[in-house]
Order: sequence, then structure tokens, then C-alpha cells
Amino acid sequence: MSVEMIPLNDIPIIEEGDDIADIVCKSISIRDEDIIIIASTIIAKSEGEFFSLENIKPGNKAIKIANRCNMKPELVQAILDRSNECLIEAPFILVEHKNGSICVNAGVDDSNVESGLYLDLPKDSDRSAREISGRITELTSHNVSVIITDTNGRAFRNGQIAVAVGIANIEPIRDWVGEKDLFGNELQITQEAIADELAAAANLLMGEGNGGTPVIIIRGMNLFSNKKCSVKELYRDNEQDIIRKGLNALKNNS
Repeated sequence: MSVEMIPLNDIPIIEEGDDIADIVCKSISIRDEDIIIIASTIIAKSEGEFFSLENIKPGNKAIKIANRCNMKPELVQAILDRSNECLIEAPFILVEHKNGSICVNAGVDDSNVESGLYLDLPKDSDRSAREISGRITELTSHNVSVIITDTNGRAFRNGQIAVAVGIANIEPIRDWVGEKDLFGNELQITQEAIADELAAAANLLMGEGNGGTPVIIIRGMNLFSNKKCSVKELYRDNEQDIIRKGLNALKNNS
């Protein structure tokens, strides 16, 4: 198998209302089964997910957390407003976002946006991925997969990697259970997070900060699927998540 990763280096600064699919198609000749990896930042920008802290009034909980984390209370309130649950309140804020993702600061970011503004994650990254995939097919007649990415920290390890936060036309997990290893032993529990692996690989070419390469094409993997898949398949069930249980136990005993 030969796999290519192709950065699209001529993507312009994205503004609200921009057609991401059209921009991608004008940047490269699309092929069947291409996997389009797109940074969530430009999706959120195109969907107008900007906000300011001007009219946000922090509650008591936000003020308490802000004092512990040395943050603006209005920003903390914005984070809590976008969260189902706050798992860690200090020295940083780790939440379950309303979309089900576990992330620091609910994915709220003030990098690569105008001063005084913040950027949300896309409201529904799976839907955004489906819309872009469908639009690319409409423009090119080629079937493609789309993965929308964001950077996340990792338990027990330093550094960040990109993970999938939205997908279309690709199964996010490959289940190896029942397959045989090199010695003929049947695998019992192995599940491969394919969407996250592709997101992390693409991030090597995207870069961070002012890297300015928010779209990568991965070609040659042949992972296209007509199934209706969701990134939520990557999220561990609460009852099986021992890290979440440990964090909640610490919070309840504090």
C-alpha cells in the first residue's frame, strides 16, 4: 500500500459564510476515496462561531473557578455554558463539552482570531463533516471521507495531538476482535481508533500556531464507507470510563 499526505498550502484566511468544500476543490483535483482532514478552527470560522465576553455575566461558580485558575470570570462562565459537566476545576478546566467530547476549556480558543474575540468548536462537527463531504461529491462527482480535527491533551503523557471531533463517510474505529495475530491467537479486545490516528498524522503537516495549513488530503487508504457514522463512537461509555469515575470521586470528596 502506498499512502500520500498532501497539504493544501493555498487555503485563504477563512471568513464567515465561506464554502470550505468549494475552496478545497479549487485547491486540488479530488479523487474517489480521498480523506479530507480539516482543522475545526476553519469550520467554526466559516460557521460564524465567534463570541466576545462583553455581555457574559459570571455566576458564583465561575467566579470561584476563575480565582483558582487565574482566568477571567466571564471566560470561565462561557466555558461552563458550553459544558455538560466540569471534571476538573483547577489548575485547569477540563469539561465534557455539550457535544460529548472531553476537552480543556470546552474547546474555546482565542488564537488565530481577531483581538477580543473567542472561537467555539463547531456546533455539530459530524453534521459539518457530512455537509462538506456531500458538497464535494456534488462539485466533483467523487466520494470522499471527511475528518474534522482539534488538538487535545492526553492523560499520563505530555504534549498534544490532533483527534477527530467530526467525521463523515469513514468508520472511526476498526474492531480487530476475532482476528488472528501472527501466532494464530484470536484477538479479544483490540479496537483501533482509525479516525484519531489519521487526525494525528495529518497534524504533522498542519502544524500549530501560524502554520496556516488547515487542510490535508490523505490518499491511498481506501476507507470510504456509506454507513452513517459518528465521532461519538470514539467516546467511552461513562460506566466504563474509570478515569472519569476517579475524577468524580476526587471532586465529590474535596
